[in-house]
Amino acid sequence: MMNLINENLKKKTSLVLDGAMATELEKYGVDTSSNLWSATALMNNPDAVKKVHQSYFQAGADVAITNTYQANVEKFQELGLSIAESEELIILAVKLAVEAKNDFYGKLTQPERDQRAQHPLVAGSVGPYGAYLADGSEYTGDYELKHDEYKKFHQQRMTLMAKAGVDLFAFETQPNFEETKALVDLLKTEFPEYSAWITFSIKDPEHLCDGTSLAQAVSYFENEPQISAIGINCASMDIVLDTLEVISLNTTKPIIIYPNNGDTYNPETKTWVTNPHAQTFAELAPKWLEAGARIIGGCCRTTPNDIKQVADTI
Repeated sequence: MMNLINENLKKKTSLVLDGAMATELEKYGVDTSSNLWSATALMNNPDAVKKVHQSYFQAGADVAITNTYQANVEKFQELGLSIAESEELIILAVKLAVEAKNDFYGKLTQPERDQRAQHPLVAGSVGPYGAYLADGSEYTGDYELKHDEYKKFHQQRMTLMAKAGVDLFAFETQPNFEETKALVDLLKTEFPEYSAWITFSIKDPEHLCDGTSLAQAVSYFENEPQISAIGINCASMDIVLDTLEVISLNTTKPIIIYPNNGDTYNPETKTWVTNPHAQTFAELAPKWLEAGARIIGGCCRTTPNDIKQVADTI
């Protein structure tokens, strides 16, 4: 197994992740209000997905995250698609990201290429079981399956993404400690050639959403060689520094963070309220780097402009 995150960090001190998918898709007229969220676009506007990936590479991203966070075969079947059609959509999500990467990097001059990461990457997004439930429980972790049930739920999507050409997996917005243990077990037993990062969904700088101590969760995966980075995503920008302090005390792995943009989300109404006083990525990224973050991007409501601010900082 080649740890491509670490390979990149040998040549470049920090890496830039992409930003929000749904926020940008809405600018192309995609309705993301269904239970499938941004995965809806795989069915009705795949070109928009590719354009979003390209816009983030142009902004300076080294890593694209596939539009599969909420995409899974069971959910597509509920909409009346066959198993084969559902599987094709997950494969398509990966192909769109890979094509966007290859198109963008193929046009760079050598001096431009030398400024970028040695290995531009496509990370296969593996959202939690709570995202499949589409009831906001990725923000609470309030659900419970047996260890093997978690593995069975995630295996099909990960197999499809591996087949389609992801470079690594992103176990992201993970609120439930037991689920992350099952994911890492699945990674070891079924995907030994792949690495993954884990980013937790947290309720405060010291706890996962399910109440587990963040310090305990981070240190638990410290000696897993297939876990290439560890951190948080989908958190408020203003708690990142306090959270970095907790994480850096409990791991020697590269720390990865991609918070939301400062707006406030209401899971009941599935709507966002703009925060005109939010700090910018240009203001915060230098502080995050100083506090130990090595991989920085954006989650909900972030745009290519935010990612450009991160890239310029780095």
